[in-house]
Amino acid sequence: MNEKALKTLEFDKIISLLADKASSVPGRIRCLKLLPMKDMDKINNALEASGDAYTRLVKKGSITFGGLTGIEDTLKRLAVKASLNMAELLTLASLSESCDRARDYGLPSDRDPYTDSLTGLFSILKPMTPFAKEVRRCILAEDEMADDASAELRSIRRSLAAMNDRIHEALDKIVNGTGRTYLQDPVVTMRNGRYCLPVKLEYKNQISGMVHDQSGSGSTVFIEPTAVVKLNNECRELELKEQLEIERILQRLSERAGLLQREIRLNFETMSELDFIFAKGKLALDLKASKPIFNDRGFLRIRNGRHPLLDPEKVVPIDIELGGDFSLLVVTGPNTGGKTVSLKTVGLLTLMGEAGLLIPASDRSELSIFSDVYADIGDEQSIEQSLSTFSAHMTNIVSILGEVKEDSLVLFDELGAGTDPTEGAALAISILESLHKRKIRTMATTHYSELKVFALQTEGVRNASCEFNVETLRPTYRILIGIPGKSNAFAISRRLGLPDSIIDEAKLHIKEQDEAFEDLLTDLELKRASMEEEAVRIKKEREEAENLRREAELLRKKLNETRDKILTDAKEEAELILMDAKEYADENMKNFRKFGKNGINSAQMEREREALRKKIKSSRESRNEQVKETTHKQHKPTDFQLGDSVRVHSMNCKGIVSSKPDSKGNILVQMGILKSRVHYSDLEILPDVDITGPDNFRKTGGSKIKVSKARSISPEISLRGMTVDEALAVLSKYLDDACLANLSPVRIVHGKGTGALRNAVHNYLRKAKHVKSFRLGEFGEGDAGVTIVELK
Repeated sequence: MNEKALKTLEFDKIISLLADKASSVPGRIRCLKLLPMKDMDKINNALEASGDAYTRLVKKGSITFGGLTGIEDTLKRLAVKASLNMAELLTLASLSESCDRARDYGLPSDRDPYTDSLTGLFSILKPMTPFAKEVRRCILAEDEMADDASAELRSIRRSLAAMNDRIHEALDKIVNGTGRTYLQDPVVTMRNGRYCLPVKLEYKNQISGMVHDQSGSGSTVFIEPTAVVKLNNECRELELKEQLEIERILQRLSERAGLLQREIRLNFETMSELDFIFAKGKLALDLKASKPIFNDRGFLRIRNGRHPLLDPEKVVPIDIELGGDFSLLVVTGPNTGGKTVSLKTVGLLTLMGEAGLLIPASDRSELSIFSDVYADIGDEQSIEQSLSTFSAHMTNIVSILGEVKEDSLVLFDELGAGTDPTEGAALAISILESLHKRKIRTMATTHYSELKVFALQTEGVRNASCEFNVETLRPTYRILIGIPGKSNAFAISRRLGLPDSIIDEAKLHIKEQDEAFEDLLTDLELKRASMEEEAVRIKKEREEAENLRREAELLRKKLNETRDKILTDAKEEAELILMDAKEYADENMKNFRKFGKNGINSAQMEREREALRKKIKSSRESRNEQVKETTHKQHKPTDFQLGDSVRVHSMNCKGIVSSKPDSKGNILVQMGILKSRVHYSDLEILPDVDITGPDNFRKTGGSKIKVSKARSISPEISLRGMTVDEALAVLSKYLDDACLANLSPVRIVHGKGTGALRNAVHNYLRKAKHVKSFRLGEFGEGDAGVTIVELK
């Protein structure tokens, strides 16, 4: 890898930020060793792991990987069957406990069945809980063995405590008795591991015993009285036994650790790798990064890319494309306009992606694998090597041209600067043309108008500019591909107070063709702004047309439902008429046969027929009354007032009067999101219905629940800025309202961000009973920040 480019593009600073996120020394070492990779599978696997770590940090919170320090040295000692000390054994116990916490965090459970690419790594961790518990039981601290580590140790320490009590008792008799006057201080002290008394030099022959030490001044000697010499000897023997027993316990624990060497090494390596991966996830969380899509075609498309080392509150996202329709991008614009930052952003994000790091850019950004990245950026002047700025840059460029390959990425900042402008521009064009012929992906910044013309005239080369607001004298830092930029030197100078006379004089020194070219750029900029405004207007009109299409589709469905209902009612009415006729005929035939057998009595038969006719007539009148009840009351045009609640019978919908009747008797009625002109004869005023109320339903006196949300429900809901729980609660209520209003499709705005809210919304939609289908928004609909939902 080109080490110079790594430093120029400040990849080392990204690595330093990454290392700070590691929670262990081995994890930090792995971070510091991270370099861009060139294998597609390795890059994609690393990116998937980083993305899954990012998701886990968002869903489950942070995790630390402690207990890894010093494990490698401990494993070397275990390999030669050496006995470990207490500190080393405690480190192994700490590793085991960290592995248990990591397993609980990373493995799926009944409560949380979540799995991803990291689940396999977490499952590799081997539990060593019994060993860790035994170490914790026996060892209290790095220099303290527990009394209960063994029965023998407990017995020895009891004997030792009893022996110490006897020694102190014997010495206390001397201190508190006749020998007190001989002592420098009435205390018992230790010298060379034995209990002694501080005796004044002039009285050293008054106390029988062994002299072990003398004070610095010589006025005090430390004597072990004869009465406690034997007791001190016995105490020393017990201390030696204690040390031997501690060593035996350490050897026993070390042998047990030796049987777990494979598990310890595997856990150590796995925990180090997990610490490294989660460091990448933590860095992505800080940078609000996303996973790029990689290709091997040399194609770059960075969407809303941000330089990771700039203040996230101030950095302006940029959109850059390279390697598709053009392989060479020439960026122009004023100083401090963002040209160099754009170069570094492209190079640094490419290196980060190749290293398996998520990049600070929007979803669906695309990067390519390059054999190497070369950069000539910044002031390369060297006093030690006697190189001017131009010479230093040219030395670097010569080196780049000698090493570059067809699948490389080359970045030039102010190509050809630092020398005569005419010669510098000619050299710059020649260098770029040489790279362009080899189809090497190249991005260069410049102030030279000749390079702008070269980009306009050469196929496969594209101009770009850094936008600058002359009114405020501030760059917007937006990259505009396809439009060459202006230096705006005259405008900036005038705004800063340079006299107009000087500026006018300066304009006289500009060639007419150069001035015409600058005027062309100004015209292009105006046209670009106009086209952007036109694009916004077209987008708005497209959305309005889509809303009208939805309303028309809704109206068509309502009309079809009304038609089907009319046909069904007519069919039922015909069947009832046929049934009445059949009943009338059957009854007549029955009476005819009845009177025919007993002799025809015409008067009685006529009475029976009259009774039957009255029965049929009564049945018809009853049905007619039902029809009258369903037939709405006829109103005059003057009966309708703004805000009246009405029923549209042809559509079987309720709505609100939004306008007074026109000359033809048509009234504008708002029905949910649908607004339609309806003739007053098709309307019925509903005085007891609350359609405009704030709630979804209202109970009337008859305890009937009536819909009131249809008029106010919007075809779009925004969940941005909410937590997942808040968003799902709001979404559930909104979908219920939309179903009641017969509103479909609807638009859910959840934003892009980390993708966590979008995934939660999609999981909810998959289970929602109202949802027929859903999809991500397309271009012009909001892209991945929007989901379009079709309701049943």
